[in-house]
Amino acid sequence: MSCVLFEEHTTQDGHVIGEITLNAERSLNALTLEMIDALLPRLTQWQEDERVVAILLDSAGEKAFCAGGDVVNLYKAITGDGEPDFPERFFEREYRLDYLMHTFAKPIICWGHGIVMGGGMGLLSASSHRIVTETSRLAMPEVTIGLYPDVGASWFLNRLPNGTGRFLAMTGGQINAPDALHLGLADRAIASHHREALAQALLEARWGEGEQTDAHGVVNRVLRELEQASQAAFAELEAPVYKASSLIRELMDHDTVEQQVAAVLGVDSDDQWFSKAQRTLAHGSPVSLRLIDEQLKRARYMSLAEVFQFELALSVQCCRHEEFPEGVRALLVDKDGQPRWRFPDVAAVPPSFMEELLTSPWETSPLADLQ
Repeated sequence: MSCVLFEEHTTQDGHVIGEITLNAERSLNALTLEMIDALLPRLTQWQEDERVVAILLDSAGEKAFCAGGDVVNLYKAITGDGEPDFPERFFEREYRLDYLMHTFAKPIICWGHGIVMGGGMGLLSASSHRIVTETSRLAMPEVTIGLYPDVGASWFLNRLPNGTGRFLAMTGGQINAPDALHLGLADRAIASHHREALAQALLEARWGEGEQTDAHGVVNRVLRELEQASQAAFAELEAPVYKASSLIRELMDHDTVEQQVAAVLGVDSDDQWFSKAQRTLAHGSPVSLRLIDEQLKRARYMSLAEVFQFELALSVQCCRHEEFPEGVRALLVDKDGQPRWRFPDVAAVPPSFMEELLTSPWETSPLADLQ
């Protein structure tokens, strides 16, 4: 069976809803190049099809919307067991997909249930209507594998308040539905049992004709009603990021990344969420921490197109150095949980090494055509 399923559903007034289902449940719907190469042309086709008024993006299974990207095949390519140009092809196509979704003229409704990490965050963040459920667990945990938060995170993490984006990048901190709404990383919190009601409401909605068509307005009305009917599902959920917001602001209010790391690790906390973030930071890659610092500084005033061009260069360079494949080996291949990071701490990472990573491998980016 295909790794991505596509369906077209006719609404009661003759329009079409395009439905996409990521269909790789065993790998938690992690985004592969095959999936990306299926999504890009279909979305382009639906963008140009006047019958299509909205897209509904979901995935198979209950555990995850999308738990990341195809890092194992990236690892194989880097270590000589795969095609050497695979990293460049993978990241270029993935970022093209994300950019297309960010700039898509029609509503894309993303059902971000369960685990939403890495590449899954790219898809959710690029959608115009971002739904979380009571099972949602959002994160950008690339610090654990020697990479950095990509898929447009240079854009959306920089827009979170009071250093929260920097903290979440450094610690891989998980975000539930209430926090996703507080931070602006999601638009609606809808109980998971309303998934079929959502599809049915979209089919029964009146979409209008010609200039009378307001697809975004129709989707907003449908989602608003379902969110109002879902309040009980979220009533008991705490918002740990919101709860820690003052502390996070204080910890990130330092002049260097070394000081920020020391401040986070120096907190004596019995809060389970914060303690887990501390542990992830303590075991994360020093190169990743330095990269995150540079990434967020350099991308702060970039356009969305510039962000993806910047991230493509940085991701390809990360695949040419040993930190990223070592992190993947320890976490996902050998699974020994003992990465041998190149440097003992953030202070030991030399500026010359960082400049090498942050220098584009091309004079003209493969994504230079993004407008």
